[in-house]
Amino acid sequence: MEAKLLSRRTFILGGIATLSYLYFDLHSIAVKRYTIKISKLPAEFQGFTILHLTDLHSKEYGDSQRDLIELINRQQFDAVAITGDLVDKSNPSMKPAISLVKGLQSKPIFFVSGNHEWWTNYQIKSSLEDQGVHILENGHFKYNIGNSHIWIMGVDDPYLGRDQLERAIAGVSDSEPKVLLAHAPNIFSKAINRKIDLVLVGHTHGGQVRLPLVGAVAVPGQGLFPELDYGQFTAGSTNMIINGGLGESVLPIRVYNRPEIVLITLVSFP
Repeated sequence: MEAKLLSRRTFILGGIATLSYLYFDLHSIAVKRYTIKISKLPAEFQGFTILHLTDLHSKEYGDSQRDLIELINRQQFDAVAITGDLVDKSNPSMKPAISLVKGLQSKPIFFVSGNHEWWTNYQIKSSLEDQGVHILENGHFKYNIGNSHIWIMGVDDPYLGRDQLERAIAGVSDSEPKVLLAHAPNIFSKAINRKIDLVLVGHTHGGQVRLPLVGAVAVPGQGLFPELDYGQFTAGSTNMIINGGLGESVLPIRVYNRPEIVLITLVSFP
């Protein structure tokens, strides 16, 4: 009898511990930092930091995103890059996304669309523009500090085949550093060919479910145990950061993979 009670108690405690861990992984936001070395980075951009947000999927972190915005406002950054899927096709409410953007208005904000924006007829575009967001639809922005500049470029969603990198590059008139925003990581090979210095993407959610020493179990468009799932990837002079994102799709679950905001700091190389 005592053994049965002990077994039942162990089962209950184990279940509570598992549920607590899953809740923590789902709602506790991590702050991930990267330092990226860029050749011929202008002195004015030494230490320039980009806050990268992606894949909110209409998720809410407190009333009017209070918890998320408070975390963000404790960080130091110079510009914001949002790489799509602010909304979710199963919950197309724009309120969570707009509440987040309103809390970021003190910094320049750049946005590229994801597949869920298109699956919800891209209704969020005008609302973002009303908040002063720079929407990069296969285009570029010359970001000036003093007499120096870098290029911030954006392509439409590669997952849906809407990306036009050559159009985004057209008009970029010099070899100053280039930062490319895209929703999905399958833009990587094109970015390598065009010698883009830094690529910021999302879409994968880090797989949502990750295994220690293995990585993501599955990613849309890449299948099981994908190569481009999460973190930093480097080829030649091109670095790509895959952000695990803030929200979830299909199932509200994350395992060994907390939602995150990402801070990328640029430094000169060599």
